[in-house]
Amino acid sequence: MKEILSHIAEFVAQNCTADDYTLNVEYSDSHETRFAQNAITQHIAGSNINIYLETVFAGKTGSASINQDDPEALKRLITTAENTAKLNQEDPEYVPSQGFCDIPKCHGAADATMYLNPEKMVDIVKASIANAHAKSASVSGMCEKHYQMHLTATKNGFFGIYDNSYFGHSMTLKKDAVETKVSYSSRDYATFKLMDTIGKLNTQFDSLGKPQSFDPQKIAVILRPSALMDFFGFLAWTMNRRYADEGFSPYTDQLGQSFFGKDFSLASLISDPDLSSTPFSHDAITAKDTSWVKDGVLANMPTDRYWAKKLGIEPLRGMRNLYIPGGDISEAEMLQMVPKGLIINRFWYIRTVDPKRGELTGMTRDGVLYFENGKVSHAVNNLRFNEIPHEVTRRILAMGKSILCESDSKMPTLLVEDFNFVDKTDF
Repeated sequence: MKEILSHIAEFVAQNCTADDYTLNVEYSDSHETRFAQNAITQHIAGSNINIYLETVFAGKTGSASINQDDPEALKRLITTAENTAKLNQEDPEYVPSQGFCDIPKCHGAADATMYLNPEKMVDIVKASIANAHAKSASVSGMCEKHYQMHLTATKNGFFGIYDNSYFGHSMTLKKDAVETKVSYSSRDYATFKLMDTIGKLNTQFDSLGKPQSFDPQKIAVILRPSALMDFFGFLAWTMNRRYADEGFSPYTDQLGQSFFGKDFSLASLISDPDLSSTPFSHDAITAKDTSWVKDGVLANMPTDRYWAKKLGIEPLRGMRNLYIPGGDISEAEMLQMVPKGLIINRFWYIRTVDPKRGELTGMTRDGVLYFENGKVSHAVNNLRFNEIPHEVTRRILAMGKSILCESDSKMPTLLVEDFNFVDKTDF
């Protein structure tokens, strides 16, 4: 496949007459085994190729995309992109494409994921269904594996190819009014332990019982790693140098300042073999280990090539993965540290309320537990929150060990005081 992608790049280089161009080619091969109501419902398998070309004539840009790689299709791609550019107005934010540069090494596709066959995926699903039968419940979800190879090439001499892999298994267990979900994903299937994941699902399911009514209020929360990923993953969308410089985010004039809680750090890593990463972006910004927040100080923000040129600085790749370093406090110890509180498994439907303040709203999901006097008491209804992530980090009381909770996220458990719940929800 590497030879095919390289041949596409060579064809474009020989036939594109534009002043400048950036070519992106992505090949993918996927297998997805879906199941619902204790039965396998579908297995989807297949490969795809997507080719995207952006061309430039005298500062005017035009683009086109195709999903075929034969010579005639590639000729149409080039002609369409070039004609579009010639007819367009000048792009005020055009920046010449990246030239040759050294490309960092990343941990690519994992052999265990590559060689995982559909029969084994079906066995994983069968074990998940057998567990649901044993609990007189029903289970739904998906077992999936994906392989990708990506190429970026420019007229100015950048050329890079990388591959990566993804394995994921999710299960939603339901019986009467009790419903909860766990999921696992990783670059490397070899790290997956099916019985541990089923055990986590069962423990979570058994703890819920019949939820009791709970009124919204400010209260201490234990945010488990998956909830933390949902909550702070939103920073990948909002922490942007241009947004901050133009006054559209809470990070305006905060670069280099102690803006987060002193115990909070956030990074993106290409050196960690557990975390999925890629060595460069579609616009050829190379990646590196980057601290976004260091001990509460806002250290860096993603900066695209246009804004970096405007400021006279180096562009900085966005948050391809997220790592929040933790501590050594167990969840059992956290239960003893506050008089009462809630344990949150996950959040969802997170949306922006006020982008300048950084305020978000969202809802709990997959079960909420109430605890007091150091012990879990009972499950409660789902709740809606309104919170500001950087302010939440200033109220951290304790941190657990960071663990892989998705293929691109390592998060700890956090104990946070006065988390702001504003309403009840029915789902």
